[in-house]
Amino acid sequence: MTKSRRSSRAARVLLPGVVAAALLAGCAPGSGGSASAPAVPTGPAPAGPPAPGTPSASVKVAPAPPSGKAAPGTLLVTDFGADTVTFVDPARGATGSVRVGTAPYGLAVGADGRAWVATAEGVAVVDTANRSRLALIPYRTATGPVTTGEYRGGGMGIALAPDGRRVYVGVNVPGGHGALEVIDTTALRVTDAVPVGRRPFDVDVARDGSEVYATGHDSFDVTVVTADTLRPRRVEVAPYGTEGGLGSWLKPHYAAVRPSDGKLLLPFEGERLAVVDPRTGRTDIEPMTAGTHQHGTTVTADGTLLTVGTGPIDPDEDRGPSLTVRTPAGDERVYPLDGAHENVAVSRDGRTAYVTGGFTRDGYWDGLTAVDLASGETRRIPAGSRPLGVVVL
Repeated sequence: MTKSRRSSRAARVLLPGVVAAALLAGCAPGSGGSASAPAVPTGPAPAGPPAPGTPSASVKVAPAPPSGKAAPGTLLVTDFGADTVTFVDPARGATGSVRVGTAPYGLAVGADGRAWVATAEGVAVVDTANRSRLALIPYRTATGPVTTGEYRGGGMGIALAPDGRRVYVGVNVPGGHGALEVIDTTALRVTDAVPVGRRPFDVDVARDGSEVYATGHDSFDVTVVTADTLRPRRVEVAPYGTEGGLGSWLKPHYAAVRPSDGKLLLPFEGERLAVVDPRTGRTDIEPMTAGTHQHGTTVTADGTLLTVGTGPIDPDEDRGPSLTVRTPAGDERVYPLDGAHENVAVSRDGRTAYVTGGFTRDGYWDGLTAVDLASGETRRIPAGSRPLGVVVL
């Protein structure tokens, strides 16, 4: 990476009143939504999604399996542009939806088949076998009126403890710092709330359950929370610095816990991978090659990292949307994608990645892209309304 490019990266902040449309250059056209003013400016003025509960007119729903249970390999996505989660057969497309609450964001699924969905209204509990909502657990933290769009209050990142006894959800408070709320999965209620950074895009849990990690997008940090004491500790993660403040593009989004040593992997701009030791707070930087703004990430059991590139900040310097597949040794394959995407999950056999087309900003589309990880061939699957989070059942 040239010094001049790194210098221009550091200068990329949003000036008041300026719409930085360059982020969406080269992306597929958005599927709709009207402009709305952000509560906390961090980029171009966001475009709101379609009205909650409004399904995509372009999506055809195939019949569910006769048993009513999700077949192995079925995908579950959160419809950020509606108030539902949608079941998706990778071969046939959408097979049905369940209403969960306004603007669902992240989700997690336990061994018992229950899905936990972070919405603007509370955490929904979904029985994925019977395809029904079992409960909606309200937040303890005050988040203001229920709204939609990128800056809405309510749950964002969410994760289950390894023993399934707790759910941890990052709650966004527009204009302020967020909270990590702890849910008892038996009592179905919030038991604790811990202060964390601003706009907690992602929540992850250590493999042994001893710590929880909330990634604060607007505060350039990860809050490390000890699971037994719920004591928080802030670790700054800012490989480009924090000079741009709330207007900076160069913030953390999603993290993954590396299986080999428990360190956190946070990709930045297709240029830098921040490797954070949550015990010491030390951050090491490794080079990346995609050269594009990055969001969702996941890691497989063997340590392979997959990261979604959403598209260029500056089309004169940056590349388009992509999926980066990075081996534990640091070798990367970069597969181009058609249009903006947000998050990624990997099939049980490790052969296919499923990338959601929802995107937190404008430029989203109503479906997923299936990527053959051996060949890089892609296939679009129409499904849901601005699908954002994704898990494989």
